[in-house]
Amino acid sequence: MKNQKLLFWISTGLIALFEGVMPALTSQTELAKEGITHLGYPLYFGNALVIFKVLGVLALIIPAVPKRIKEWAYAGFAFDFIFAAISHGAVDGINGNTFFPFIVLAVLAVSYVSYHKINDQKA
Repeated sequence: MKNQKLLFWISTGLIALFEGVMPALTSQTELAKEGITHLGYPLYFGNALVIFKVLGVLALIIPAVPKRIKEWAYAGFAFDFIFAAISHGAVDGINGNTFFPFIVLAVLAVSYVSYHKINDQKA
């Protein structure tokens, strides 16, 4: 159980950094705005995405959040990563930017599986 908790917190911490902290701190930079418009999305979409990413990270890291909300957060991040890969592939062709979201999706999967192993052992 101790290994599962460590695995959960490391993987969830990486998701929190990549999807909560970094977007919150950099979303208003010119590079971030250029990235959103390059993919064909309006700027307000980037702002809404950052808000939901921060809320999703909070749902994952706060233990008191109900399991059902955590499930929605995991699903939201999974959709985000899949659609990010599709967007990059459609606009820029197949390259490293196309596959990076799948790497983060794998980290999310580790967090999800370890979260359930921890909770299944408690029950």
